[in-house]
Amino acid sequence: MNAMMRRVVVGTAAVSMALTMAACGKAGGSSSNSANSGDSKTVGLLLPENSSSVRYESFDKPLIEAKVKALCSDCTVKYNNANGDAAIQKQQFDTLVSQGVKVILLDAVNAKGTASWVTDAQKKGVKVIAYDRLASGPVAAYISFDNEKVGELQGQALVEALGAKAKDANIVMINGDDADPNAGMFKAGAHKVLDAGVKKIAYEQSGEWKPTVASQKIGAAITSLGKDGFQAVYSANDGMAAAIITALKAQGISNVPVGGQDAASDAVQRILTGDQAYTIYKAYKPEADGAATLAVNLLHNLDVTGTATASTDSDGAKIPSLLLTPVVVTKANVKDTVIADGLYKAADICTAQYADACKAANIQ
Repeated sequence: MNAMMRRVVVGTAAVSMALTMAACGKAGGSSSNSANSGDSKTVGLLLPENSSSVRYESFDKPLIEAKVKALCSDCTVKYNNANGDAAIQKQQFDTLVSQGVKVILLDAVNAKGTASWVTDAQKKGVKVIAYDRLASGPVAAYISFDNEKVGELQGQALVEALGAKAKDANIVMINGDDADPNAGMFKAGAHKVLDAGVKKIAYEQSGEWKPTVASQKIGAAITSLGKDGFQAVYSANDGMAAAIITALKAQGISNVPVGGQDAASDAVQRILTGDQAYTIYKAYKPEADGAATLAVNLLHNLDVTGTATASTDSDGAKIPSLLLTPVVVTKANVKDTVIADGLYKAADICTAQYADACKAANIQ
C-alpha cells in the first residue's frame, strides 16, 4: 500500500472511530426524548439517481443500511431514489416528513433548490444531513469529500498524463451539472491546476452528469476545434468519460488523455487498457459509515459538532462537516488502491476481455 493510500485509510479510520465512539454508550439514554416528537427508529435515505453510475445502489445504500443496523439493531432505513428528478425527490422528502421520520440523509438532485424543504422540515423537528453534496438550507450536518481537492487532483492527473506536452496543450473541459455545488467545486479545483499547467482551456461546457450530453459536447468541441485542436479532455466523472472516449474513437481520435472521477469499475478497466488516463477514488464505505453514524446520533438527540472534522459555510451558517480525502487512481496504482482497499475484487475487474491488461498491471 502506497503512502497516499495509507494516509487515506488512517484518516478515514480515525473519523469512523470517533463517530462510532460518539454513537456507542450514549444512544440508549437519549432515545426516549426523540421518541416523544416522532420516529426515533427510522432514518430516511434519499439518493439522487441510478442511471449514470452504479455507486448509489451498489455501494451507498447497502453500506448505509448495514451501518445503521450495526449501530441501532432495531432501527430501519426508508430508502428512495429520485432517478434524477428533483420534483420526485421533493415528493419523497415530503412523504418522509409526513410519516414522522426525524432524520433524513439527503443527496440532493438539485442542491440549490432544497432550502425551502429543509427549512420547513426543521420547523417540524426534522434534522437533515447533506450527504455527498451540500444541500441548501439549515442542514444539521454535512458529509462528503474535499471536493475542491478532487478537482485539483483531476487537473494534476491530466497535466501529468500530458507530460512534457502539457504547457502547449489545449484542453476540452466537460463539467458536471451547474446546479450541483460539487460540480462547481470540482471545476474550481481543476481550474486552479489547469489554468497554470496547460496552454489554454479551449472549450468548456457542462455535461450535466449525463453521458449523452457529454457525447454531444465533445462532438461540438471536435467541430469547433478540429480533430487536432485539443490534446486532452477533462471529464467531471467516469460516466461522461466513457461517452467521451467512445465519441473520440468514433472520430478516429487517439492519444488524447481523458480523465474522470468516481472509480467506477468500467473506468478502472479502461485505465488498465489505456483508454482512460485516471479516475478519482472516493472511498464509499467511510463516507457511508460516517453518514449512518451521524444519522443514528441525531436520532438520539446527540450533539454531532464534537465529532465533526471541519465546518462548511452554507447560507451564512457553519455546518459541522466530515470531509474525507480523495485519491487519484492510474494504471500504476490500481492494485494498491481500489483492489487493496476491497472496493473491487480482482475478479470483478479482470474479466476475460481485460485479463491481459490485468496481468500487465500485476493484478491476478
